[in-house]
Amino acid sequence: MSKTIIAVNGSPRKAWNTAALLAKALEGAAAQGAATELVHLYDLDYRGCVSCFACKLKGGPGYGRCAVRDGLAPLLEKIAAADALILGSPVYFGSVTGEMRSFLERLLFPYLRYVAGDQRTLFPRVLPTAFIYTMNVDEARLKEFAWDKHLANNARVLGMIFGAHQDLFAYDTLQFDDYGRYDAPMFDPAAKAKSRAENFPRDLGRAFDLGARLAAGRDA
Repeated sequence: MSKTIIAVNGSPRKAWNTAALLAKALEGAAAQGAATELVHLYDLDYRGCVSCFACKLKGGPGYGRCAVRDGLAPLLEKIAAADALILGSPVYFGSVTGEMRSFLERLLFPYLRYVAGDQRTLFPRVLPTAFIYTMNVDEARLKEFAWDKHLANNARVLGMIFGAHQDLFAYDTLQFDDYGRYDAPMFDPAAKAKSRAENFPRDLGRAFDLGARLAAGRDA
């Protein structure tokens, strides 16, 4: 039976950096025989965690799962049955998009147990996960701003809940197709175009390899 790999796009754009990398990751998974699906969060009608705590009510009908029935509920059910999960988001002000943040609250909190020690997840098996981040800064600026430390918390929690995680960072990506049309004088359009031409094809290749590894059950 083929594996099912789900990718979740947290960008409002369906055909730009993040979406392209997620599509390439799914292409790599499909090359290994996996069934794939790409979901755009901005197409769904949902909100973040509402603190109803139904997922924490001992003996309750919603224990261990999100009780809110909205546009996100079908996706959460698909993820619970998937063989791997790939998330993607541009970095806004050092973090993921608001839609991705709300999604993560709904995805992770129902499985989190308030206990000491290592058994802090209710998820019944290992679900390999990966996060693809795109950003208009280079790696040095990412570390200067300490955004890497902030994003590392996503890896920590995803690993704690689902058991296996890896990240892919795409640096210095294009925000605009024509920098001359927008108020962004701090960027050199020629330098951005050169970075795109040199780096983004490599990023696409790394995304393909990431998807292939997940479908084949290999670590980074």
